[in-house]
Amino acid sequence: MKQYDAIIIGFGKGGKTLAAELAKRNQSVAVIERSDKMYGGTCINIGCIPTKTLVHAAKLADKDASWDEKQAYYRRAIAGKEEVTSFLRQKNYHNLADNPHITVYTGIGSFAGPDVVEVRMAEETIQLQASRIFINTGAETIIPPIEGIQSSPKVYTSTSIMELTELPARLVIVGGGYIGLEFASMYASFGSQVTVLEGYSELISREDRDIAASVQEVLEQKGIVFRLNARVQSVNGSTVVYQDVVTGEEHRLVGDAILLATGRRPNISGLNLEAAGVEVNERGAIIVNEHLQTTNPNIRAIGDVKGGLQFTYISLDDYRILREDLFGAGERKVSDRDPVSYSVFIDPPLARIGLSEAEARKKGLNIKVNKLPVAAIPRARTLGDTNGVFKVVVDADTDKILGCTLFGPDSSEVINLVTMAMKTGQEYTFLRDFIFTHPSMSEALNDLMNF
Repeated sequence: MKQYDAIIIGFGKGGKTLAAELAKRNQSVAVIERSDKMYGGTCINIGCIPTKTLVHAAKLADKDASWDEKQAYYRRAIAGKEEVTSFLRQKNYHNLADNPHITVYTGIGSFAGPDVVEVRMAEETIQLQASRIFINTGAETIIPPIEGIQSSPKVYTSTSIMELTELPARLVIVGGGYIGLEFASMYASFGSQVTVLEGYSELISREDRDIAASVQEVLEQKGIVFRLNARVQSVNGSTVVYQDVVTGEEHRLVGDAILLATGRRPNISGLNLEAAGVEVNERGAIIVNEHLQTTNPNIRAIGDVKGGLQFTYISLDDYRILREDLFGAGERKVSDRDPVSYSVFIDPPLARIGLSEAEARKKGLNIKVNKLPVAAIPRARTLGDTNGVFKVVVDADTDKILGCTLFGPDSSEVINLVTMAMKTGQEYTFLRDFIFTHPSMSEALNDLMNF
């Protein structure tokens, strides 16, 4: 049995950063990754980086090109995505594997005891022991129990569809959440005819209805068709059978590809957590405290596997909490980071921080709300992209920003300015009176905050 100071199961953002930190402190570290295609974690290989690479390529696609030209452009985009992810994957592998304090094991890790991890590799199975173990295995796609879904060669996940080298003429997306909308926007821009099947009566229910309506309108302008109240009953080859839950009518829809955008869940399969005394909640997420300790205090969980927001920057902040807890004053904790901003990379992007108007009113807060059409922003005019709306919610008693939603060009960047203002306790007037460069999308905050 090999001994290490620390074992990290999974090569994600928080885990790989922690491994480098521990190695810098001359600690011996074992990093276990089940696939050589996942060095660097979800973000680099199947998440943020490949999707955003394709989103950018789709935005530049020639909408008036012939179908053959669109196919050729899509193939180049997929090849370009592969080049980016392959480069980053190898870079991440060597960043750890070339460190004399770190050993990378490519195999399946599972607990054999509270401080022992068994690694099943292609050539052998070994056991590793450490006083500190970190679980960083991420999340996996939820495959709903729909008849025929497992046997259809036309069904893809958000991971496998990015391996397609042929652009589907007709794409059916099951699920109208953030992932579904991002892929819908992307493939519509590449030239696919996209239909989104959403089981509920509204899209992105977490957002205010005026924002959701604006998003739907913009995506429909791209030719995307939405079918709400659509409960998928079965998949037969390339045919999706769904029922309108309001009318009871049954419909059939044929697609050259069928994308499951039905959510993700913590990836705990095969970990044998019971052997380590690590408990999970009703959603299958590993239970942690404010310092990311599991029910076994010597084992901690990082990133998506513990539930909550599934963003790579949350995993990175988990690393910061661990670093401070292990080597600092231990003052950082999970609850400190709320609220957290997020972006959805449809075209244009949707970004948000804090409370929506509906959430603020539900809390009974005394608020004031302002909206600014993107068409009123000079920089949007120069970009030729005037779709969308900016919206802010302010506490009328304290003048503090409670939340902000930005749907428009560069919103994924501009939201960070609002986040910093909120995190530093600024009143909305700070952004109202701030001197921004011109013309820029960020200067729209002057007008948005002008009540």
